[in-house]
Amino acid sequence: QVQLVESGGGSVQAGESVRLSCTASGYIASSSCMSWFRRAPGKEREGVAVIDKDGRTRYADSVKGRFTISQDNTKNTLYLQMNTLKPDDTAVYSCAAARSCASAWWFVQGSYNYWGQGTQVTVSS
Repeated sequence: QVQLVESGGGSVQAGESVRLSCTASGYIASSSCMSWFRRAPGKEREGVAVIDKDGRTRYADSVKGRFTISQDNTKNTLYLQMNTLKPDDTAVYSCAAARSCASAWWFVQGSYNYWGQGTQVTVSS
């Protein structure tokens, strides 16, 4: 059984940075894509960033140039470096893993096999 556990959330001021971590327990070598999603208050969950096994990345337009997704396979850990945060970035951030990138690359949520519980990030102006 694979479990994903996020950490690193908190409350920050606009313009500051936060790094989120997602540590996987269990065997995830078969995961082709890993992603970060977020759910803002009153909004639907949306894809933020995705990374495949070869290190290729894709970002939502709203975070492009500010967020960076990376992974350390030796530690079974996924990261999201978030810079120049804005109040609109306030959300619960969750990591997810998919065995196939075919649809996961496009943030199709039903294509993800494992999800974390999420960590809150609050950005105040």
